[in-house]
Amino acid sequence: MSGPRQCPDCGSCDVVEDAHYSQDQLVCTACGFILTEGLLTTTQAEEGFQQAVKFSESTGERESTSKCKLRGIKRVRDVCRVLRLPDSFTDTAVSYYEQAFNHPTYHFITTQKKEAVMGCCVYITCRQHQWPLTMATICSLLYTKKEIFASIYPDVVQTLKLNVPLLSLCDLVKSHCTSFKLFQNSSSVPPAYVEDLNKVLERALQTVELASETWLVTGRHPIPIVTAAAYVSWQSLQPSTRLSCTFVRFCKLSDVDLPPPSKKRLKEFHEIFLKLANQLPWLKMLSLNKNTVVRHLGDILKHRSYLLRQALAATETVKMSTDSETYSTTGKASQSSPFLPPCITNPQKRSYRMAFPPGPQNLTGEEDISDSEIEQYLRTPSEIEEFKHALAQVPSV
Repeated sequence: MSGPRQCPDCGSCDVVEDAHYSQDQLVCTACGFILTEGLLTTTQAEEGFQQAVKFSESTGERESTSKCKLRGIKRVRDVCRVLRLPDSFTDTAVSYYEQAFNHPTYHFITTQKKEAVMGCCVYITCRQHQWPLTMATICSLLYTKKEIFASIYPDVVQTLKLNVPLLSLCDLVKSHCTSFKLFQNSSSVPPAYVEDLNKVLERALQTVELASETWLVTGRHPIPIVTAAAYVSWQSLQPSTRLSCTFVRFCKLSDVDLPPPSKKRLKEFHEIFLKLANQLPWLKMLSLNKNTVVRHLGDILKHRSYLLRQALAATETVKMSTDSETYSTTGKASQSSPFLPPCITNPQKRSYRMAFPPGPQNLTGEEDISDSEIEQYLRTPSEIEEFKHALAQVPSV
């Protein structure tokens, strides 16, 4: 007969048998030291042979990750690796993807949308950590259409209830200009075209700020604006050797894509520069065009606050003198301004649908017009003003 058991840690003889989750253990009640530890078993036969069993089998829990989820996690990690994101960013993006994968909303969506969800998780992580990144970059890495990504992104933010801070335009300029090969001292670029990144960034930021103050940024995609601003900034630093370089060649040497609207944004930049250059006394006597005005971009940006005020004051003076004459002849006030949103200065032509179906109709002129049909008759602000003026001329019955 075995003697009384003694705890090897504290020497106490108060040792009892304790069944903890189907394990028979010898525990010291004085200090809590475990003398012996039993085996995990699930069946009576296994208990007889003292065979060790896995914890998942003993509890009946079988957690396994599907192959689809593993592929998605690997895809997210690969994107983070290509972007050279820190490990903490990768872990956060993977965590967001696992939440989205387990959410019922994304169980029955197309493969393209699932790819967009992976990109959204990476994009949201970068935005939360103030890491400048564009949707176009994510779409190019995942070969996803930008329309699909733009439609999935707000849904992912709302579904996962995430807080995404706004990305400043300055951070976007720095991120996009960093990828230009002309600003990296590359050996494949002509020496006369290589420029210091910090100098280009400083001038490009001022150019983008000027575009924002003159309504060129509102409602526009930022990448074409930043690309055009980088081009004119790069030209203005050494205009004698770089004015002959076209926009297409600049993007080709920089190894960046040329978005289709970039040429339109460049044209709008030139128009703004010409308007402001006319307010500088030492430039009034020169005949400037879209190419030569870039030479004086430094002076325009240095005095842009003064030039904007002068342009507005000059336009206001002309407007006040002509408003009375314009209203007396046309019945509407003048809406001239040096800087207006492009949607007002260059409105897109909308297709006019037929107000009435073809064929003979019994119309008396007393038919009611629904709210949806009124838009077919009153379209522009000038037409609305003319309509109000006509109503004022009609005497009330």
